[in-house]
Amino acid sequence: MLENMKVLSFTHFVQGPAAAQYLADMGADVIKVEPLNGAFERSYGADDVFVDGLSATFFSVNRNTRSISVDLKSERGKEVIFSLIQESDVLLENYRGGVLERLGFGYEAAKAVKPNIIYASASGWGSSGPMAEMPGQDLLIQARCGLIAITGNLESGPTVPGAPIVDQHAAALMAMAINAAFIKKLKTGQGTRIESNLLNAGLDLQTESFAGYFSGKRTSERFRRDPRLASWFLPAPYGVYQLADCHAVISLGGEVTKFAEAIGNPDLIALSADRMANRDALTKILGEELKSWTYDRLDRTLAPLSMWYEKVQDYDAIRSDPQVLHNQCIQQFDVGEGVGTVLAHPVRYDGAVPEFRRLPIEIGCDTQDVLQAAGWSAEAIDSLAREGVVNLGLRREAV
Repeated sequence: MLENMKVLSFTHFVQGPAAAQYLADMGADVIKVEPLNGAFERSYGADDVFVDGLSATFFSVNRNTRSISVDLKSERGKEVIFSLIQESDVLLENYRGGVLERLGFGYEAAKAVKPNIIYASASGWGSSGPMAEMPGQDLLIQARCGLIAITGNLESGPTVPGAPIVDQHAAALMAMAINAAFIKKLKTGQGTRIESNLLNAGLDLQTESFAGYFSGKRTSERFRRDPRLASWFLPAPYGVYQLADCHAVISLGGEVTKFAEAIGNPDLIALSADRMANRDALTKILGEELKSWTYDRLDRTLAPLSMWYEKVQDYDAIRSDPQVLHNQCIQQFDVGEGVGTVLAHPVRYDGAVPEFRRLPIEIGCDTQDVLQAAGWSAEAIDSLAREGVVNLGLRREAV
Protein backbone atom coordinates (compact mmCIF):
# COMPACT_ATOMS: atom_id res chain seq x y z
CA MET A 1 0.00 0.00 0.00
CA LEU A 2 2.88 2.36 0.74
CA GLU A 3 5.23 1.00 -1.90
CA ASN A 4 5.86 4.51 -3.23
CA MET A 5 6.93 5.89 0.17
CA LYS A 6 10.66 6.05 0.91
CA VAL A 7 11.65 6.62 4.54
CA LEU A 8 15.11 7.49 5.87
CA SER A 9 14.97 6.37 9.49
CA PHE A 10 17.36 7.75 12.13
CA THR A 11 15.79 5.78 14.95
CA HIS A 12 16.81 3.69 17.92
CA PHE A 13 15.39 1.66 20.79
CA VAL A 14 11.55 1.33 20.50
CA GLN A 15 9.46 4.45 19.78
CA GLY A 16 11.15 5.42 16.52
CA PRO A 17 11.90 1.94 15.13
CA ALA A 18 8.36 0.74 15.91
CA ALA A 19 6.92 3.70 13.98
CA ALA A 20 9.20 2.86 11.05
CA GLN A 21 8.19 -0.80 11.26
CA TYR A 22 4.48 0.05 10.99
CA LEU A 23 5.27 1.92 7.76
CA ALA A 24 7.57 -0.85 6.47
CA ASP A 25 4.89 -3.48 7.14
CA MET A 26 2.52 -1.43 4.99
CA GLY A 27 5.01 -1.50 2.13
CA ALA A 28 7.17 1.59 2.61
CA ASP A 29 10.86 1.30 1.74
CA VAL A 30 12.38 2.07 5.15
CA ILE A 31 16.14 2.59 5.24
CA LYS A 32 17.47 2.48 8.79
CA VAL A 33 20.57 4.64 9.23
CA GLU A 34 22.82 3.04 11.84
CA PRO A 35 26.14 4.16 13.35
CA LEU A 36 29.17 2.10 12.37
CA ASN A 37 28.77 0.04 15.55
CA GLY A 38 25.02 -0.41 15.08
CA ALA A 39 21.81 0.98 16.54
CA PHE A 40 21.42 1.01 20.32
CA GLU A 41 18.77 -1.70 20.37
CA ARG A 42 21.20 -4.16 18.80
CA SER A 43 23.13 -4.23 22.09
CA TYR A 44 20.10 -4.38 24.39
CA GLY A 45 17.71 -7.33 24.40
CA ALA A 46 14.40 -7.59 26.25
CA ASP A 47 15.08 -9.83 29.28
CA ASP A 48 18.64 -10.11 27.90
CA VAL A 49 17.38 -12.30 25.05
CA PHE A 50 19.59 -12.66 21.97
CA VAL A 51 18.92 -15.17 19.18
CA ASP A 52 22.09 -16.17 17.37
CA GLY A 53 23.57 -12.89 18.57
CA LEU A 54 20.67 -10.68 17.48
CA SER A 55 18.75 -8.77 20.14
CA ALA A 56 15.09 -9.63 20.64
CA THR A 57 14.38 -5.92 21.04
CA PHE A 58 16.01 -5.23 17.67
CA PHE A 59 14.09 -7.85 15.73
CA SER A 60 10.79 -6.94 17.43
CA VAL A 61 10.79 -3.43 15.96
CA ASN A 62 12.89 -3.52 12.76
CA ARG A 63 11.01 -5.99 10.58
CA ASN A 64 10.86 -5.26 6.83
CA THR A 65 13.45 -2.47 7.01
CA ARG A 66 16.84 -2.14 5.31
CA SER A 67 20.05 -1.15 7.10
CA ILE A 68 22.83 1.18 6.08
CA SER A 69 25.72 2.07 8.37
CA VAL A 70 27.38 5.49 8.07
CA ASP A 71 29.76 7.65 10.09
CA LEU A 72 27.47 10.66 10.47
CA LYS A 73 30.24 12.89 11.85
CA SER A 74 32.51 12.63 8.83
CA GLU A 75 32.27 15.02 5.90
CA ARG A 76 31.91 12.21 3.39
CA GLY A 77 29.31 10.60 5.63
CA LYS A 78 27.31 13.83 5.47
CA GLU A 79 27.58 13.73 1.70
CA VAL A 80 26.17 10.20 1.74
CA ILE A 81 23.24 11.17 3.94
CA PHE A 82 22.30 14.24 1.90
CA SER A 83 22.28 12.13 -1.24
CA LEU A 84 19.78 9.81 0.47
CA ILE A 85 17.63 12.66 1.77
CA GLN A 86 17.25 13.84 -1.82
CA GLU A 87 15.81 10.42 -2.69
CA SER A 88 13.45 10.19 0.31
CA ASP A 89 9.88 11.23 1.05
CA VAL A 90 10.26 11.05 4.81
CA LEU A 91 13.04 11.64 7.31
CA LEU A 92 12.07 10.03 10.61
CA GLU A 93 14.14 10.48 13.76
CA ASN A 94 13.91 10.00 17.51
CA TYR A 95 17.35 11.14 18.62
CA ARG A 96 17.72 13.33 21.71
CA GLY A 97 16.65 16.91 21.02
CA GLY A 98 19.21 18.81 18.96
CA VAL A 99 21.38 15.81 18.05
CA LEU A 100 20.51 15.73 14.34
CA GLU A 101 20.84 19.51 14.15
CA ARG A 102 24.35 19.32 15.61
CA LEU A 103 25.21 16.60 13.12
CA GLY A 104 24.02 18.85 10.31
CA PHE A 105 20.79 17.06 9.41
CA GLY A 106 18.19 19.26 11.10
CA TYR A 107 14.92 20.26 9.48
CA GLU A 108 16.26 23.35 7.70
CA ALA A 109 19.29 21.48 6.36
CA ALA A 110 17.13 18.62 5.11
CA LYS A 111 14.60 21.01 3.58
CA ALA A 112 17.40 22.83 1.75
CA VAL A 113 18.21 19.70 -0.26
CA LYS A 114 14.65 18.31 -0.36
CA PRO A 115 12.11 21.17 -0.16
CA ASN A 116 9.09 18.88 0.16
CA ILE A 117 10.58 16.52 2.74
CA ILE A 118 8.29 15.12 5.45
CA TYR A 119 10.48 15.64 8.50
CA ALA A 120 9.13 13.66 11.45
CA SER A 121 10.69 13.97 14.91
CA ALA A 122 9.68 11.84 17.87
CA SER A 123 10.91 12.94 21.29
CA GLY A 124 10.26 12.28 24.95
CA TRP A 125 8.77 15.57 26.09
CA GLY A 126 8.54 17.79 23.02
CA SER A 127 10.96 19.91 21.02
CA SER A 128 10.61 22.97 23.27
CA GLY A 129 9.62 23.84 26.82
CA PRO A 130 11.20 23.19 30.23
CA MET A 131 11.60 19.42 29.70
CA ALA A 132 12.81 19.50 26.09
CA GLU A 133 16.43 18.65 26.91
CA MET A 134 15.65 16.08 29.61
CA PRO A 135 15.85 12.30 29.02
CA GLY A 136 12.48 11.01 27.90
CA GLN A 137 11.75 7.32 28.43
CA ASP A 138 8.54 5.30 28.76
CA LEU A 139 8.60 4.76 32.54
CA LEU A 140 9.42 8.41 33.23
CA ILE A 141 6.53 9.52 31.03
CA GLN A 142 4.12 7.04 32.66
CA ALA A 143 4.98 8.55 36.04
CA ARG A 144 4.68 12.17 34.95
CA CYS A 145 1.52 11.85 32.83
CA GLY A 146 -0.55 10.14 35.54
CA LEU A 147 -0.80 6.63 34.10
CA ILE A 148 0.90 5.01 37.09
CA ALA A 149 -1.19 6.97 39.59
CA ILE A 150 -4.52 5.94 38.07
CA THR A 151 -3.49 2.35 37.33
CA GLY A 152 -2.72 1.48 40.93
CA ASN A 153 -4.16 2.34 44.30
CA LEU A 154 -2.57 5.33 46.01
CA GLU A 155 -2.93 3.73 49.43
CA SER A 156 -1.20 0.44 48.63
CA GLY A 157 1.09 1.94 45.99
CA PRO A 158 0.90 3.06 42.34
CA THR A 159 1.17 0.29 39.76
CA VAL A 160 3.15 0.28 36.52
CA PRO A 161 1.68 -1.50 33.48
CA GLY A 162 3.75 -4.57 32.61
CA ALA A 163 4.88 -3.31 29.19
CA PRO A 164 6.13 0.06 27.81
CA ILE A 165 2.74 0.95 26.39
CA VAL A 166 3.52 4.63 25.80
CA ASP A 167 6.39 3.79 23.43
CA GLN A 168 4.13 1.64 21.28
CA HIS A 169 1.23 4.10 21.28
CA ALA A 170 3.56 6.97 20.37
CA ALA A 171 4.95 4.86 17.51
CA ALA A 172 1.46 4.22 16.14
CA LEU A 173 0.58 7.91 16.38
CA MET A 174 3.74 8.83 14.50
CA ALA A 175 3.01 6.32 11.74
CA MET A 176 -0.52 7.72 11.47
CA ALA A 177 0.82 11.27 11.19
CA ILE A 178 3.36 10.32 8.52
CA ASN A 179 0.67 8.61 6.46
CA ALA A 180 -1.48 11.75 6.65
CA ALA A 181 1.47 13.93 5.60
CA PHE A 182 2.24 11.57 2.71
CA ILE A 183 -1.34 11.90 1.43
CA LYS A 184 -0.94 15.68 1.62
CA LYS A 185 2.32 15.44 -0.30
CA LEU A 186 0.73 13.31 -3.01
CA LYS A 187 -2.12 15.84 -3.36
CA THR A 188 -0.19 19.11 -3.08
CA GLY A 189 3.49 18.29 -3.50
CA GLN A 190 4.21 19.92 -0.13
CA GLY A 191 6.15 18.49 2.77
CA THR A 192 5.27 18.66 6.47
CA ARG A 193 7.14 19.17 9.72
CA ILE A 194 5.83 16.54 12.17
CA GLU A 195 6.59 16.50 15.88
CA SER A 196 5.32 13.89 18.31
CA ASN A 197 6.39 13.00 21.83
CA LEU A 198 5.90 10.39 24.53
CA LEU A 199 4.29 12.80 27.00
CA ASN A 200 1.45 13.65 24.63
CA ALA A 201 1.05 9.97 23.75
CA GLY A 202 0.86 9.00 27.42
CA LEU A 203 -1.85 11.59 28.00
CA ASP A 204 -3.68 10.47 24.86
CA LEU A 205 -4.05 7.00 26.38
CA GLN A 206 -6.20 8.60 29.09
CA THR A 207 -8.74 10.46 26.97
CA GLU A 208 -11.88 9.25 28.75
CA SER A 209 -10.32 9.30 32.20
CA PHE A 210 -8.99 12.85 31.80
CA ALA A 211 -12.31 14.21 30.57
CA GLY A 212 -14.24 12.65 33.43
CA TYR A 213 -11.81 13.85 36.08
CA PHE A 214 -11.65 17.51 35.12
CA SER A 215 -15.15 17.92 33.75
CA GLY A 216 -16.51 16.38 36.95
CA LYS A 217 -14.25 18.55 39.13
CA ARG A 218 -12.83 15.46 40.85
CA THR A 219 -9.86 15.35 43.22
CA SER A 220 -7.19 12.68 43.61
CA GLU A 221 -9.25 11.15 46.42
CA ARG A 222 -11.39 9.73 43.63
CA PHE A 223 -8.54 7.40 42.68
CA ARG A 224 -8.82 5.57 46.00
CA ARG A 225 -10.66 2.32 45.56
CA ASP A 226 -10.64 -1.39 46.32
CA PRO A 227 -7.45 -2.70 44.69
CA ARG A 228 -9.47 -5.25 42.72
CA LEU A 229 -11.17 -2.46 40.75
CA ALA A 230 -9.45 -1.86 37.42
CA SER A 231 -10.54 1.75 36.94
CA TRP A 232 -11.20 4.75 39.15
CA PHE A 233 -14.07 6.03 36.97
CA LEU A 234 -16.04 2.87 36.19
CA PRO A 235 -18.58 1.21 38.50
CA ALA A 236 -18.21 -2.16 40.22
CA PRO A 237 -17.64 -4.95 39.48
CA TYR A 238 -15.22 -3.74 36.76
CA GLY A 239 -12.02 -5.40 37.94
CA VAL A 240 -9.89 -8.46 38.62
CA TYR A 241 -11.00 -11.21 40.99
CA GLN A 242 -9.19 -14.19 42.46
CA LEU A 243 -10.96 -17.50 41.91
CA ALA A 244 -10.11 -20.89 43.35
CA ASP A 245 -8.14 -21.90 40.25
CA CYS A 246 -7.21 -18.66 38.47
CA HIS A 247 -7.89 -14.95 38.24
CA ALA A 248 -10.72 -13.54 36.14
CA VAL A 249 -11.92 -10.12 35.10
CA ILE A 250 -15.56 -9.07 35.23
CA SER A 251 -16.61 -6.10 33.15
CA LEU A 252 -20.34 -6.85 33.44
CA GLY A 253 -22.55 -6.24 30.42
CA GLY A 254 -26.08 -7.63 30.63
CA GLU A 255 -28.33 -6.62 33.53
CA VAL A 256 -26.74 -5.95 36.89
CA THR A 257 -29.70 -7.29 38.85
CA LYS A 258 -29.52 -10.60 37.03
CA PHE A 259 -25.78 -10.69 37.68
CA ALA A 260 -26.25 -10.21 41.41
CA GLU A 261 -29.01 -12.80 41.49
CA ALA A 262 -26.83 -15.27 39.58
CA ILE A 263 -23.98 -14.88 42.07
CA GLY A 264 -26.54 -15.62 44.75
CA ASN A 265 -25.43 -13.22 47.48
CA PRO A 266 -28.35 -11.13 48.80
CA ASP A 267 -26.07 -8.25 49.82
CA LEU A 268 -24.95 -7.86 46.22
CA ILE A 269 -28.54 -7.48 45.08
CA ALA A 270 -29.08 -4.57 47.48
CA LEU A 271 -25.82 -2.85 46.55
CA SER A 272 -26.29 -3.23 42.80
CA ALA A 273 -28.90 -0.46 42.73
CA ASP A 274 -26.02 2.06 42.60
CA ARG A 275 -22.83 0.35 41.49
CA MET A 276 -20.80 3.57 41.46
CA ALA A 277 -21.70 4.83 44.92
CA ASN A 278 -21.38 1.31 46.36
CA ARG A 279 -18.42 0.20 44.25
CA ASP A 280 -16.00 -0.63 47.09
CA ALA A 281 -18.57 -2.44 49.23
CA LEU A 282 -19.89 -4.37 46.24
CA THR A 283 -16.37 -5.29 45.13
CA LYS A 284 -15.38 -6.49 48.60
CA ILE A 285 -18.40 -8.78 48.94
CA LEU A 286 -18.03 -10.10 45.39
CA GLY A 287 -14.31 -10.66 45.88
CA GLU A 288 -14.86 -12.76 48.98
CA GLU A 289 -17.69 -14.71 47.36
CA LEU A 290 -15.68 -15.63 44.26
CA LYS A 291 -12.61 -16.93 46.08
CA SER A 292 -14.26 -20.35 46.34
CA TRP A 293 -15.53 -20.39 42.75
CA THR A 294 -13.73 -22.12 39.88
CA TYR A 295 -13.60 -20.50 36.47
CA ASP A 296 -15.79 -23.27 35.10
CA ARG A 297 -18.48 -22.39 37.64
CA LEU A 298 -18.21 -18.69 36.79
CA ASP A 299 -18.46 -19.51 33.09
CA ARG A 300 -21.52 -21.72 33.52
CA THR A 301 -23.21 -19.09 35.70
CA LEU A 302 -22.57 -15.96 33.65
CA ALA A 303 -22.51 -17.18 30.04
CA PRO A 304 -26.30 -17.68 29.76
CA LEU A 305 -26.81 -14.10 30.98
CA SER A 306 -24.60 -12.43 28.33
CA MET A 307 -22.27 -11.08 30.99
CA TRP A 308 -18.76 -9.86 30.13
CA TYR A 309 -15.96 -11.78 31.84
CA GLU A 310 -12.71 -13.47 30.89
CA LYS A 311 -9.93 -15.57 32.37
CA VAL A 312 -6.61 -13.79 33.00
CA GLN A 313 -4.05 -15.47 30.73
CA ASP A 314 -0.27 -15.51 30.89
CA TYR A 315 1.96 -15.49 27.83
CA ASP A 316 2.07 -19.28 27.60
CA ALA A 317 -1.72 -19.43 27.39
CA ILE A 318 -1.76 -16.62 24.83
CA ARG A 319 0.64 -18.58 22.62
CA SER A 320 -1.99 -21.31 22.17
CA ASP A 321 -5.11 -19.14 22.41
CA PRO A 322 -7.43 -20.16 19.53
CA GLN A 323 -8.42 -16.58 18.68
CA VAL A 324 -4.80 -15.41 18.73
CA LEU A 325 -3.93 -18.28 16.41
CA HIS A 326 -6.88 -17.54 14.14
CA ASN A 327 -5.89 -13.87 13.95
CA GLN A 328 -2.31 -14.89 13.06
CA CYS A 329 -0.94 -12.56 15.72
CA ILE A 330 2.40 -14.34 16.14
CA GLN A 331 5.21 -14.54 13.59
CA GLN A 332 8.31 -16.72 13.64
CA PHE A 333 11.42 -16.56 11.48
CA ASP A 334 14.90 -18.04 11.39
CA VAL A 335 17.76 -16.01 12.80
CA GLY A 336 20.87 -17.97 11.94
CA GLU A 337 20.67 -21.14 13.99
CA GLY A 338 17.85 -19.79 16.15
CA VAL A 339 14.21 -18.75 15.80
CA GLY A 340 12.78 -15.32 16.51
CA THR A 341 9.21 -15.00 17.73
CA VAL A 342 7.43 -11.65 17.52
CA LEU A 343 3.99 -10.14 17.25
CA ALA A 344 2.81 -9.61 13.69
CA HIS A 345 1.57 -6.29 12.35
CA PRO A 346 -1.73 -5.71 14.22
CA VAL A 347 -3.96 -4.71 11.29
CA ARG A 348 -5.27 -6.92 8.47
CA TYR A 349 -5.58 -5.58 4.92
CA ASP A 350 -8.05 -7.33 2.62
CA GLY A 351 -8.05 -10.12 5.18
CA ALA A 352 -4.31 -10.70 5.09
CA VAL A 353 -1.39 -10.15 7.45
CA PRO A 354 1.28 -7.90 5.88
CA GLU A 355 4.06 -10.08 4.52
CA PHE A 356 7.27 -10.65 6.46
CA ARG A 357 9.76 -9.67 3.78
CA ARG A 358 13.09 -9.24 5.48
CA LEU A 359 15.09 -8.33 8.59
CA PRO A 360 18.45 -6.53 8.52
CA ILE A 361 20.34 -8.94 10.74
CA GLU A 362 23.80 -7.51 10.04
CA ILE A 363 24.73 -3.86 10.61
CA GLY A 364 24.78 -2.07 7.26
CA CYS A 365 23.88 -5.15 5.23
CA ASP A 366 22.04 -3.01 2.65
CA THR A 367 24.54 -0.14 2.44
CA GLN A 368 25.88 -1.12 -0.97
CA ASP A 369 22.45 -1.61 -2.58
CA VAL A 370 21.05 1.61 -1.13
CA LEU A 371 24.01 3.72 -2.23
CA GLN A 372 24.06 2.23 -5.71
CA ALA A 373 20.37 3.08 -6.09
CA ALA A 374 21.18 6.64 -4.99
CA GLY A 375 23.73 6.95 -7.80
CA TRP A 376 26.99 6.06 -6.08
CA SER A 377 29.37 4.01 -8.22
CA ALA A 378 30.87 0.74 -7.03
CA GLU A 379 34.29 2.40 -6.92
CA ALA A 380 33.00 5.28 -4.79
CA ILE A 381 31.29 2.87 -2.39
CA ASP A 382 34.46 0.82 -2.04
CA SER A 383 36.36 4.03 -1.31
CA LEU A 384 33.86 4.98 1.40
CA ALA A 385 34.23 1.54 2.96
CA ARG A 386 38.05 1.70 2.92
CA GLU A 387 37.97 5.10 4.60
CA GLY A 388 35.65 3.83 7.33
CA VAL A 389 32.81 6.15 6.28
CA VAL A 390 30.37 3.29 5.75
CA ASN A 391 30.03 -0.27 6.99
CA LEU A 392 29.01 -2.61 4.18
CA GLY A 393 28.07 -5.36 6.60
CA LEU A 394 27.17 -8.84 5.50
CA ARG A 395 24.20 -10.07 3.52
CA ARG A 396 22.84 -12.68 5.92
CA GLU A 397 19.08 -12.12 6.29
CA ALA A 398 16.24 -13.67 8.24
CA VAL A 399 13.79 -15.72 6.23
